[in-house]
Parts: sequence; structure tokens; C-alpha cells
Amino acid sequence: MPASDIAAIEAVLQTYFDGLHEGDTAKLEAAFHPCAHLYSEKDGAVTDLAREEWFAWVKARDNPKAKGLARDDRVLMIDQSGPECAVAKVACQIPPRYFTDYLVFLKTAQGWKIVSKVFRADVRE
Repeated sequence: MPASDIAAIEAVLQTYFDGLHEGDTAKLEAAFHPCAHLYSEKDGAVTDLAREEWFAWVKARDNPKAKGLARDDRVLMIDQSGPECAVAKVACQIPPRYFTDYLVFLKTAQGWKIVSKVFRADVRE
């Protein structure tokens, strides 16, 4: 796959990481397609959160940067299966929560966008 695609995906991931750390939903909006949903497991059930619901939650919380929380964002893997589809596995944190995210990308007319996020978190003291 073209190196330019990987670089573009990495740029979206950086925008995502910055948006998370800064609590900046404009940056998150730039990274996520409007149709995007976030999925996780809770008490044996799958939770499904639409992008806009998640943005409302992000806006309502104290952002990690303002709280002085440590930042450690890492791209663990990017797998591009074709010219329009890729997945990234990333690690990030909002202490005391440490996340592993699986982000599914599609290349749209507006460039690479996250269309789905599946995540889990460990809570550490």
C-alpha cells in the first residue's frame, strides 16, 4: 500500500490522540466519520455509542490536559487491506484508565476517517 496512505492514517491518529488528551471535540470530529459508533463490553453486554453521544460525554468531562494527566499515546499496529480500508490498534491513557482501541478506517472523499472504534480499558491505581 502507498506510504502516503499510512502517513495519512497516522495523521488522523495524531488528531485523535490530541483530541482525546485536550478534550477537543472539533479534533475528534475531524478524525471520526459522522456515522461512527464506539463499542465496548460492559457486564457481558455490548455497548453501542454514537459519535455525537460520545462527543457530549467528552465535552462534559474535565479534559486530561487541563488536569495535568500523563500522556502516553502509541500506535501499536496499522493494517491496510486495500486502498480504502484499514484498521489501527492503539494504546492511550486517561489515568487511571488505560485503553486499547481498535479503530476501523475507510478512505472517503474527505480522506481517511474512523468509522468504528472498539475499545477496552484497564483501571490501575
